[in-house]
Amino acid sequence: MNLKEITFFQYNTIIVGTGAAGLNAALALKEQGQDSVAIVTEGRFMGTSRNTGSDKQTYYKLTIGGEAPDSALKMAQTLFDGGCMDGDLALCEAAGSLRAFFRLVELGVPFPFDSCGGYVGYKTDHDPLTRGISAGPLTSKYMTECLGKAVDARHIDLYDGYQVIKLLTDQTDGEKQACGVLALNKKRCEEKQSRYAVFSARNIIWATGGEAGMYEASVYPPSQTGGMGILFREGAVGKNLTESQFGIASVKFRWNLSGTFQQCVPRYISTDADGGDETEFLKPYFDSPEKMISAIFLKGYQWPFDAQKAFDQGSSLIDLLVYQETVLLGRKVYLDYVHNPSDLEQNGNVDFSHLKGAGREYLENSGALLGTPYERLKKMNPNAIEVYAKHNIDLSKEYLEIQVCAQHNNGGISCNKWWESNIRHLFVVGEANGSHGVYRPGGTALNSGQVGGMRAAQFILHHYMDEPLDKKELFAVCEKELAGEIAFGEDALEGSTEPPVDIAEERKKLQHRMTKHGAFIRNEEGLGRAIEENQLQRKRFDAGHQVSGCRELSSLFQLRQLMISQYVYLSAMMDYSRKIGISRGSFLVYNKNGTLPEEQLKELFRTIAKDTDVSVLQEIRYLSEEETCSLSWRKVRPIPKIDNWFENVWRDFRNGDTFKEI
Repeated sequence: MNLKEITFFQYNTIIVGTGAAGLNAALALKEQGQDSVAIVTEGRFMGTSRNTGSDKQTYYKLTIGGEAPDSALKMAQTLFDGGCMDGDLALCEAAGSLRAFFRLVELGVPFPFDSCGGYVGYKTDHDPLTRGISAGPLTSKYMTECLGKAVDARHIDLYDGYQVIKLLTDQTDGEKQACGVLALNKKRCEEKQSRYAVFSARNIIWATGGEAGMYEASVYPPSQTGGMGILFREGAVGKNLTESQFGIASVKFRWNLSGTFQQCVPRYISTDADGGDETEFLKPYFDSPEKMISAIFLKGYQWPFDAQKAFDQGSSLIDLLVYQETVLLGRKVYLDYVHNPSDLEQNGNVDFSHLKGAGREYLENSGALLGTPYERLKKMNPNAIEVYAKHNIDLSKEYLEIQVCAQHNNGGISCNKWWESNIRHLFVVGEANGSHGVYRPGGTALNSGQVGGMRAAQFILHHYMDEPLDKKELFAVCEKELAGEIAFGEDALEGSTEPPVDIAEERKKLQHRMTKHGAFIRNEEGLGRAIEENQLQRKRFDAGHQVSGCRELSSLFQLRQLMISQYVYLSAMMDYSRKIGISRGSFLVYNKNGTLPEEQLKELFRTIAKDTDVSVLQEIRYLSEEETCSLSWRKVRPIPKIDNWFENVWRDFRNGDTFKEI
């Protein structure tokens, strides 16, 4: 392929990804004066923002309704107290939350308000006030739709069907900086000279979401893969990669089963692989019907697995039991909304005598002390039923198969308070940014993505407005890496005599490995085995990666970046297990000196679950030449002490000094 004839574009800033975070970043740049902006996306309607939700998807913001006083500093403290979160990011997310929220309101996201115009909220998980608000199960979908309409109205260039496969970097000034990307044109991959495109850019805003493609048990939409392996390969530093969220979700149609899906108290059953031997498997692990019913109800409030809530017959014991049934025993587990748990029935009639405390009060106040889980769910949240009905699942008639699934990546790329990474001019926003810490209040991810895009745009507008490299300049810097990357793809099509790689099978192996060893149940032996398997898979891949046709190139490049990401994530988990070895957040680490949450559980659940030192966090860098990782631990950055004297702030803002501090 003649590199001089390759398709070439140049912009001041390109945004990779069309989720809510990426669209907002593009819009912020355009509205504030940067016209040289483009969005590059593998598929405009793919990704998590547009294709996921829950019973009542939460957006987390500063409290502006009710009597409880709030402030940006208080909200920042809540985020910071979640652990392993840098304080400057916490304060930025809090201070920017109302601006980001009302921007969405003005764009048309239907957040509810009362008759006086007040945007009241509710209490979400890890939230001391009532900062949560929702537009229903599809909040993030509404966000992408409204932001997408605004992007179209502003005539922002959007390259749909371009899969970014490599970040281009320049180190001529002694410091690595991003200068563009190489993309696979999926719509023209049959044409050799049109197969690839180069985008030269002064700035890259990376908004590709979490590494969803790594997991077999996943509630991420199938269209969501992720893209952090591309950044790791170029030396971007990862942060808190041990911290993800896992929770019970449906698998036929991927959806979070939180909130009212649990608060209606459905029946949990397991069967053998053929659907026989139906068993209410939770009962033997709880001392009383009251404790079991309470745990099911609380699973709604406490949906993500929490190692500490697995003890004392808490709600997260249910996650362990689901894992034991599905992964260890090879059975299938279902939620049944047609029938009550047997302990909620007496002589064929519903009997709420075993439902006490908060659960009884909640259903009573909701007018939902009704005969079946389906009737209770319909009373409290009919939209939740409609979500499944639209996917041809009738909860009034059929069981809902479930697993404990990967749901959210709390770690990601380490960035400063303008969301810029250690690679200059590379900004990472949304779930791919590692800003979320250990315990994040529900809904903070949506706010973080909006604030992060806004912050990145502000910094670019004040510092990085100069022109990108032209074609000659870019090729002078990046010709070798461009040629190498394109040769990799061309060799896969015509340069090998080996039989084609079964991409789908190789990806299944990778995903199974991650769910078995690198999800919410971890131990050193399993992590070591998974790392070895990953290394062997990558060696086989490097030695021979022929594909059967051009249409497989997309999956080939995805598989390669996922293998790199998996290696980095597993290495981070192994380091944590060896240095700390204590369960926290949404994962359990085996510890031979620990205790079992319940004595009847299998040995691999033995653990120590207690508070760890969350004032230090882990960072990791992939060293591509050595194909290994460098790990370090550092203190979190504290919440900044801001000079709030108005005249001083105004002076710094007028002078541009506000945008110099990083």
